[in-house]
Amino acid sequence: MKLAVVGGGSTYTPELIDGFARLRDTLPIEELVLVDPAHERLELVGGLARRIFAKQGHGGRIVTTSDLDAGIEGADAVLLQLRVGGQAAREQDETWPLECGCVGQETTGAGGLAKALRTVPVVLDIAERVRRTNPGAWIIDFTNPVGIVTRALLQAGHKTVGLCNVAIGFQRKFAGMLGIAPAEVHLGHVGLNHLTWETEVRLGGPEGENVLPKLLAEHGDAIAADLRLPRDVLDRLGVVPSYYLRYFYAHDEVVRELRTKPSRAAEVAEMERELLKMYGDPELDEKPALLARRGGAYYSEAAVDLAASLLGGGAGSPYQVVNTYNKGTLPFLPDDAVIEVQAAVGPKGPTPLPVPSVDPLYAGLMAQVTAYEDLALEAALRGGRDLVFRALLAHPLVGQYAYADALTDQLIAHNREHLAWA
Repeated sequence: MKLAVVGGGSTYTPELIDGFARLRDTLPIEELVLVDPAHERLELVGGLARRIFAKQGHGGRIVTTSDLDAGIEGADAVLLQLRVGGQAAREQDETWPLECGCVGQETTGAGGLAKALRTVPVVLDIAERVRRTNPGAWIIDFTNPVGIVTRALLQAGHKTVGLCNVAIGFQRKFAGMLGIAPAEVHLGHVGLNHLTWETEVRLGGPEGENVLPKLLAEHGDAIAADLRLPRDVLDRLGVVPSYYLRYFYAHDEVVRELRTKPSRAAEVAEMERELLKMYGDPELDEKPALLARRGGAYYSEAAVDLAASLLGGGAGSPYQVVNTYNKGTLPFLPDDAVIEVQAAVGPKGPTPLPVPSVDPLYAGLMAQVTAYEDLALEAALRGGRDLVFRALLAHPLVGQYAYADALTDQLIAHNREHLAWA
């Protein structure tokens, strides 16, 4: 089995490598290709990757290359984890929206739209090249904004599933609180990428006992602290929102915070400098503890499970939270909306599990953000100031024409080098 990771020079990659090494019986990889245009960085990451495989006794071969076509040729699956514009572009996404009093974040609001506009054309080009060399390959997208990128790929006819680590993070957290194995926790996870709620926590599978009320009663303070939301908000909702919902539920509070501290991009850039120094140490043969602060926790385990199920190994988890077409799962959204829900995954792709009726409090926000994502994808595919403005006006974190106008100008000014139409 051959896998290719586009964006393999990311500091995330050792997390992925560690999962591939530990779970080699689930996903028996013979060749793993790390593809990245940043040659020096790629070699540092590739060296550590080989040492991790060697230490854990994995017999697979790790190849590094800056040649995309050579790297993806013959791959059974291609994982996308790229960042167009790097941390410098992320720094801008997180800062210029604050000038208008809007949240600055790399996947949400105006910053998220900027990232989508930079990313969609690049990902579609990569996917076309995958289709030319090996049309049977699956594309697993971890590149943000996952919902919009996955929809672009599906709309273009690619064999694609989107993946995020929010759900597996909750699964692991709740399992620890309950004192059980993570595999025993089945989430009632519903929404769009980075706009999700845990509406149930069932034991053993989709038909098991729902212990979410017990979790909230016994561990509500800890869960609320992790989400940085008041405990009484969780009690009144009766569900666990993802931490991205804080941008919606406490928007003005978040803006005040972001204006008084360094951006997350600046923090990550400093971490990356430290991590790359560590990766260059020839004695290092495991992922460093610092990597846990970089983000992407449990991504490797989710990726292994998903790839194993898609490639027919039969060893992946029976149900996985993925991003895929709605196709009637949530009747208040269009069939071609991309949703993030539990699905049964096999070689033919994901089949979403039935979802109980969704409270209007969540359904309404999902519908509005889906409309924004429609317009965001149109802007990414066609370009032009008017389409950018329409997408921003539709976003619930913008929504006023004066803000949308100003943010459109800022977005174009800060991203001109990445926008062919600008």
